[in-house]
Amino acid sequence: MMPEECQPMTLGLLAGAGEFPLRFARAARNAGHSVYCLGIAGMASEELAAACDHFRFAPLARFGKAIRLFRRAGVVRVVMAGKIEKTVLFHPFRWLRLMPDWRTIHMWVRYARENKKDDTLLLAVIREFERDGLVFDSALKYCPELLVKHGFLTSRRPTTSQWKDIRFGWELAREMGRLDVGQTVVVNDTAVIAVEAIEGTDRCIRRAGELCRRGGFTVVKVAKPNQDMRFDVPTIGVETIRTMYESGGRVLAIEAGLTIILDPDGVARLADKFGISVVAVNADELAMRVAA
Repeated sequence: MMPEECQPMTLGLLAGAGEFPLRFARAARNAGHSVYCLGIAGMASEELAAACDHFRFAPLARFGKAIRLFRRAGVVRVVMAGKIEKTVLFHPFRWLRLMPDWRTIHMWVRYARENKKDDTLLLAVIREFERDGLVFDSALKYCPELLVKHGFLTSRRPTTSQWKDIRFGWELAREMGRLDVGQTVVVNDTAVIAVEAIEGTDRCIRRAGELCRRGGFTVVKVAKPNQDMRFDVPTIGVETIRTMYESGGRVLAIEAGLTIILDPDGVARLADKFGISVVAVNADELAMRVAA
């Protein structure tokens, strides 16, 4: 009997910003699935219209409408992919701007009153959809090839001092992930230059460039200690490398097997062109380097 994810079905896609939703949609369709996509208005790419079987934009705070549309389309399994800009929650008159429906309000009051951390909000969305029988999967269940493998992605390797910064930043990034603050820490000469919060990885790197004018810093990006692979999986791509180059970064260390890399060949080519080291490591390897 075929595994459930291999049987053709109509998959729902809640799409945010970035290339990840496009990669998922194409992989799912290549596997024989139909993709019914609701792109978050103002965030999702218009390219999704061509990559999916059915596509329409949907307001961020209208979960009731999204649930109805998925159910009418025969969707049972849903994935979330792409970045959702949380900064909209801090705009003036946000309730008027968002105009939430009653299902969104129910979600907010029932599941997200304690705090507004990423895990809290995204799990709240999942719980609200589950009330109508919609089950959330990890997008990586359908495109596992996007997870980076262990090893060097570039010809340039970190120096001894840069490995020291990677080890230093790794533990800090893991702790920030455990606290659900962010997944990226920028380090130079064992000093923390910037920590990712609500602004996201690229803005964190740019801020590090403003604070560390001499450049040469190391960016460490890891998964949370108990990463829920259904959402908020750390992701890098060509834009990450371009942002590092423009800001003065020289090393990017990511967690092997738990980080999505979009266009790995393009990432490697651009990083080599700019003289940036990219390495996918794990905790065991770093522990061995410390012992050595």
